[in-house]
Amino acid sequence: MRQKILLKGPLLTRSGYGEQTRFALRSLRSREDVFDIFIQPLQWGQTSWINIDDDERRWIDETIKKTIGHIQSGGNFDISVQVTIPNEWEPITPVNIGFTAGIETTKVAPEWLQNGNVMDKIIVVSSHSKNVYENTTYTATNETTNQQVQLALTTPIHAVNYPTKTFKDLPEIELDLDYDFNFLSVAQWGPRKNIANTVKWFVEEFKDEEVGLVVKTNIAKNCFLDRDRIFGEMKAFMTQFNKKHTCKVYLLHGDMSDEEMHSLYTNSKIKSLVALPHGEGFGLPIFEAAYSGLPVIATGWSGQLDFLVDKKGRDWFYNVAFDMQPIPPEVEWEGVIIKESMWAYPREQSAKEQMRKCYDDIQTGTKSKGKKIADKLATRLHKEFSPENRYKQFCDVIIEKDALEIENWLMGLQDADEDEIVEHE
Repeated sequence: MRQKILLKGPLLTRSGYGEQTRFALRSLRSREDVFDIFIQPLQWGQTSWINIDDDERRWIDETIKKTIGHIQSGGNFDISVQVTIPNEWEPITPVNIGFTAGIETTKVAPEWLQNGNVMDKIIVVSSHSKNVYENTTYTATNETTNQQVQLALTTPIHAVNYPTKTFKDLPEIELDLDYDFNFLSVAQWGPRKNIANTVKWFVEEFKDEEVGLVVKTNIAKNCFLDRDRIFGEMKAFMTQFNKKHTCKVYLLHGDMSDEEMHSLYTNSKIKSLVALPHGEGFGLPIFEAAYSGLPVIATGWSGQLDFLVDKKGRDWFYNVAFDMQPIPPEVEWEGVIIKESMWAYPREQSAKEQMRKCYDDIQTGTKSKGKKIADKLATRLHKEFSPENRYKQFCDVIIEKDALEIENWLMGLQDADEDEIVEHE
């Protein structure tokens, strides 16, 4: 007896939550003996939709048709997995599971606690998100009794990291780069990702050297209008450097498949990833670069520590120091990012020192934290974060071990009954 499970999320969008929904889907498909899967795709802001014709996409399209037919015929579901921000979670099936990237700051909004407490389980993508969710509390006043009450999370919450990916054949990416050593930065253009300071600090540190920085970014979509706008903003930003500089900054824009992105991480002229965000729920591009064997320079706080720091607390990256400060007013988002929260502000001097150290280590072949250490980290990540491990962990959260044991026991009884029938005949 398979459980009818409804997966609700921005499955077909090019977004972080889109990737998260695809991870949930692949996890569920690993146990189609347990789950009868249905899909309700959502839009995610202004992000583009994926247009790929492969076996997975054809399966998704057929499943969406199946879902529409099931709903129109009055069919119900046993479980829902809702992949979105907690503000949008709602009890729509007997068992409801919220799956969110979590939070990039130090507190979740009260709405997240309230909606989280109407769910049966919560899954987040990092220990950071789990800890912030669990440690956030508010004091509220009961309007009826006028008594003060504590608002806190009471729903069980689990952290399940993303899995690694492997590809048999990666396409060749033609990059017109002038120099053999280039840093890479992959992030959306906006305050939280701190791209402006990343570019500024890079140019100031390497202004007279033959070093490049490739910035893979966009504002909202990967269309031509978005490209023209981001190119204009970056060009205007670069005018602050009045002195002519030798180092180069490149804009990389547009839709890229998973295979193309991984080709970027393994390109012979891309030597290191630099990521200086104020906070990450997980940091998927950082993770992809790390398991691709690319040395990583990153802010030493938030979700990326799940994979950049091992179980013994040892750093496997160039750790940029930071200060915790309140978020700026312009990033406040009612019900999501609250003004009482804080995030990390990478220190300029530390960022420059770590970029320089990474450059020197790679150029001189130093073993401390150069390419050899990055390769060891990649090997560890492919083992610990394998798809098999992560898919199993995700499914185990949805159907707890006891429920699976009962199901296996019932199946065993059924098999025994069938054997008796055969013997009797």
